[in-house]
Amino acid sequence: MQRDGFMASLAVQRRVIGALLMREVITRFGRENIGVLWLIGEPMIFTLGVAALWSALGLSHGSSLPIIAFAITGYSSVLMWRNSVNRCGDAIKTNINLLFHRNVKLIDVFLARIILEMAGATASFAVLAILFTSLEWMQPPVDMMLVVQGWLMLAWFGTALATLVGVATAYSELVERIWHPAAYLLFPLSGAAYMVDWLPQSAQDYALMLPMVHGVELLREGYFGNTVRTHHDIGYMALINLGLTFLGLLLLRDAARRVEAK
Repeated sequence: MQRDGFMASLAVQRRVIGALLMREVITRFGRENIGVLWLIGEPMIFTLGVAALWSALGLSHGSSLPIIAFAITGYSSVLMWRNSVNRCGDAIKTNINLLFHRNVKLIDVFLARIILEMAGATASFAVLAILFTSLEWMQPPVDMMLVVQGWLMLAWFGTALATLVGVATAYSELVERIWHPAAYLLFPLSGAAYMVDWLPQSAQDYALMLPMVHGVELLREGYFGNTVRTHHDIGYMALINLGLTFLGLLLLRDAARRVEAK
């Protein structure tokens, strides 16, 4: 009986998240023009813009790695977790009326937005990688399993951080205001534009304090293989991700009560 009740609740939550996903797509992209294709197009345009700018200006990123592959593996991963947090920052404010429906929970709102952002970033990364590999502007990954592992670790980090930031806005709107400048500061530190091995030894330990750096390093190890020397501790990243997840879920129930009381 307990299992039947759990499966029924899971089915309800799946339908709720599906409905919220459709609502998000229509609200953000509308029903006309290319619509939902912007979900993939937005991160693609940003990543291509960065890669094109670096190539046009002849900027060096510190190694002989192809600039296109370097930009795609770095900036695609950053956009996934950063955009997820950005979208969850105002999730409560823009969906407050929906939360009065009995079957719509706060976690459903967050999950719908996180799934949408990560789906777009993942599709963008895959399309760009396939396109430029077919044009022979970049090589296929050396170890696809490491690429997938790094991407999933970054997805876990993004989900945990987005949930925590989204929940924290129930306590103070200052959280959303603080997050946006923090996101700009984290962007150049996240590993998108550098590799840890290029840094002075004294700076490497500080860079590796940031969990997302480990995910990007692992992803690039899978993509470039032995042509790069990477530094990562996935156990450390998993521990940070677990801590963020636990803290976000711990605050979630109380945050839901606060929202309902408003």
